[in-house]
Formats: sequence, structure tokens, C-alpha cells
Amino acid sequence: MKVTVVGAGNVGATCANVLAHRDFINEIILLDIKEGTAEGKSLDMWQTAPVNYYSTKVTGVTNDYPATADSDVVVITSGLPRKPGMSRDDLIATNANIVKSVTEQIVKHSPNTIVIVVSNPLDVMTYCSYLASGLDSKKVMGMAGVLDTARYRAFLATEIGVSPKDIQALLLGGHGDTMVPLPRFTTVSGIPITDFVGEERLNEIIKRAQGGGGEIVNLLGTSAWYAPGAAAAQMTEAILKDEKRILPVCAWLQGEYGMKDIYLGVPVVLGKNGIEKIIELNLNEAEMAMLKESAVAVRGVCGVLDTMKLF
Repeated sequence: MKVTVVGAGNVGATCANVLAHRDFINEIILLDIKEGTAEGKSLDMWQTAPVNYYSTKVTGVTNDYPATADSDVVVITSGLPRKPGMSRDDLIATNANIVKSVTEQIVKHSPNTIVIVVSNPLDVMTYCSYLASGLDSKKVMGMAGVLDTARYRAFLATEIGVSPKDIQALLLGGHGDTMVPLPRFTTVSGIPITDFVGEERLNEIIKRAQGGGGEIVNLLGTSAWYAPGAAAAQMTEAILKDEKRILPVCAWLQGEYGMKDIYLGVPVVLGKNGIEKIIELNLNEAEMAMLKESAVAVRGVCGVLDTMKLF
């Protein structure tokens, strides 16, 4: 098994490091545009292998796309990170050109790969990668819901005082501010979340999860990396191990939830073929209204990409 992570910044390096420690992949290629960055971080990771006891070889390269050949999964984290006061939409013009170029070079050397996009603005960058790749839509997806759900679950675990392992949840829609919370599908070891948290407090926690990325940007002055890197690694593992995990993923809808030709966060079954099934939940009227509202916001951002006429 071979995985390539494009972008050796904080998120990409974390993803590669988490995957290496899982110790089931033969080789991880970490690629970056900046000379020495991927090589240095990969070398540092590889030197933890004797201590942390794994065999996965991590190799760093600078713009050497032939070295990524025959990758089973490629994780794209390239692009500018958000800075304080910057909306995800501000990033479109720059990051679309980067993601387009990266995707084209990746697919040239790994025509059968599965692509996981992490670059922001997430929904539109996933759409951009799909257009650039020429791959089947089930092989191009975005990492958003796993991260948003992890934040939501972590906040709930802190609030209730239980292990985050025991909290199950689903979120739909766009990444971040426009994500759609589903308290009805949130449980603690099968017990409804409403048995533990009152409606008002739950809404406060949901609001915090929606702004989870921004909260960290304001604290650190840059985007988060531990949770996003780990979330992308979880998706990669589910695919490579053919786990058939049900995870919220940014997927290309073709009629599901009454929507067509849009990348949006929905629960899917992840396995060796990528997105093996999109799961349609029986949403109530309020939930569907929120999902449609989220879709309008995502289409607006994607419209900016369309006007750039890159494709």
C-alpha cells in the first residue's frame, strides 16, 4: 500500500505521522513545494519508528510527482491556511489554482488513485479537484464531516464528562459555519444526547462546533492541524483497509437529498472503492431546510470557482 500526502505543512505532516504510526501502509510520500520541508519532516518521522515501533517508510520529496506514482490514496492539503479575519471564501482564487495543478499532476502518475481533499474552502476545493481529475466522483471526496463531528463529539464529551469514544454523531452540509447539526442522530452509547444535555446548552455546543475552526484560528493565529490531520488519516485507513465505515464525507450528489451536481457533506460508506454508498437519512422538515440553506451557501462559493473559468 502506498499513500501520498501533498503539502508538508502542519495538517499534511500530521496526517502522514498519524498514518505512519498506524503501521499498515508500506510507504508514505510527503510532497511539498518548498525545498527541504517534506524531506526534513519525513526524516524526523522516520527516526521515531524505532521508538514508536512501526515499519511504514516515510519519504519526503520536493515537487517530485513521479515519486508519487501508483499511490492508492492521495491526500491533498496544499494551499494557503486561513489567517485571523480571513473567511474561507477569500482563499478561493489562490487555492483553486494550486489544487487544480496538484490534482492534474497526481492523476498523471496515479490514474487509479482515490483523492481526499483537505484544502480550504473545502467544498469548493473538492469540486475543483473532481473537475481537474477526470476520475469517477466516488474516488474524489473532501474531509470535512469527520473533523466537524470530532469537534462536536469532543465538546459533548467535556460537557457530559464521558469518553469521546462513546459519543456517536452525524453532521451534514458544508464545512464549518454552514454545517447542519443533527441532535436527533447524536447518542451516548446508544442513549439520546437529550438525556444528558438540555436543548439550550446543546444549541450552544452546536454553535461552538460550527465555529470550531475559527476558534482555533483566533487562539493560534493559524488553522488547526492535529484534528484535521487525524480526520484525513481516518478516512484513508477506512479506504485502504476496506472497512466499510459510515463517516460524514463531502461527496458529489446526483439526486440524493433532492440535490444534484454539488459537493456536500453527507454520511457515506467508505471502502476500497472510495465512496461505496451515499446514505440518505430520513430528515424532518427543519433538518432538510437547514441542509438546503447550507447547499445554497456552498453553491455560492462554487459559483466563484465557475466564474474563474479554470475548466
